[in-house]
Amino acid sequence: MSHVDANTATALAPAIRSGNADVLRLAIAQALAGANSAVVYATGAIVGNILAPSKALATLPISIFVVGMAACTLPAGVIARQYGRRAAFLTGTGCGVLVGLLAALAIVLGSFWLFCLGTFFGGAYAAVVLSFRFAAADCVPPARRPRALSAVMAGGVFAGVIGPQLVTYTMDLWQPYMFAATFLAQAAVAVICALVLLGVHVPMPTAAEVAGGRPLGNIVRQPRFITAVICGVVSYTLMNFIMTAAPLAMRLCGLSQESSNLGLQWHIIAMYGPGFFTGRLITRFGAPRVVTAGLALTAVSAVIGLTGVDVAHFWLTLILLGLGWNFGFVGASALVLECHRPEERTRVQSLNDFLVFGTMAAGSFSSGSLLTAYGWDTVLWVSFLPLAVALAALAITASSRPGRAAG
Repeated sequence: MSHVDANTATALAPAIRSGNADVLRLAIAQALAGANSAVVYATGAIVGNILAPSKALATLPISIFVVGMAACTLPAGVIARQYGRRAAFLTGTGCGVLVGLLAALAIVLGSFWLFCLGTFFGGAYAAVVLSFRFAAADCVPPARRPRALSAVMAGGVFAGVIGPQLVTYTMDLWQPYMFAATFLAQAAVAVICALVLLGVHVPMPTAAEVAGGRPLGNIVRQPRFITAVICGVVSYTLMNFIMTAAPLAMRLCGLSQESSNLGLQWHIIAMYGPGFFTGRLITRFGAPRVVTAGLALTAVSAVIGLTGVDVAHFWLTLILLGLGWNFGFVGASALVLECHRPEERTRVQSLNDFLVFGTMAAGSFSSGSLLTAYGWDTVLWVSFLPLAVALAALAITASSRPGRAAG
């Protein structure tokens, strides 16, 4: 290494260390904040089944959660673009505290609609949490962005433990109000998450970024962006579609709440565990191949679910579903990073998430009605059509760009 190179490396070292520290903080925040989603998914349909005026509305609180995610992605992007990502993070954690307080109050009062309002704020919190992956990419050099993105997602492994265990150990603490103490504990975890995020130093938006860059119409017409959105939509929607129905399906099959909590725990661990190496796989094999593997795993999970309804079948279905989501969604997110210029990032990323979560909301609404009307098998059979659409989009994009690597 030359003298100049050595001086350059020395000058850059603090920035690199700072980037690593910020990625670590975002991974910790992902672990803490991810407990919010785990709590809502583990309890939402069950509390809904208890409080709802009609059993057909049992999964509506989870659907409202997803609506909150969709509705708040674009506003969160505006806050990040105008005031910086930290401002968006703290707004999100404020919503995280609010969901815990409102949901606990709703359970005590027996108010289904107040509980739905609480889960809406939970969705707003989750929308901001999912921007952590893109924030991590802002903290490191371009070559390390896929790894930073997947490293933050790996923090969700601990959310997979924190959330379900929070439910298991607190659900009966405040009798006769099942899960009320759980949501108060979730609010406390959101406060801790806010304290962690105060130490994150994400670059403030530049004047060019505030101005916005190219028109969105020019960006969204790129075949690569269209494919990234389709794959992200299918990966996330099917994961949510099946996972929303699973806890209630397990209860309807006579399985215990503890079994459901543990199945959800391993599902979330499977969702985020591959984050320790997904970035390396994307760098080595390209995002399209990683996405394809994710879609294939989701298909296998549905096949397993169709073969039986005992604990082992539900757990294996949920684990494979989590793995498929990780490869599909992280790979699709890496494709999004290739579709915009630096000054366009917050607009394009928030638009991508809005499209993903907006479509996912429809899937969540239909999941509960399909389950109650036609059963668990129908929920699984329906998943194969969107999988075929996503695989076709990948194939068309690959054939139109021969020889291009996607790393």
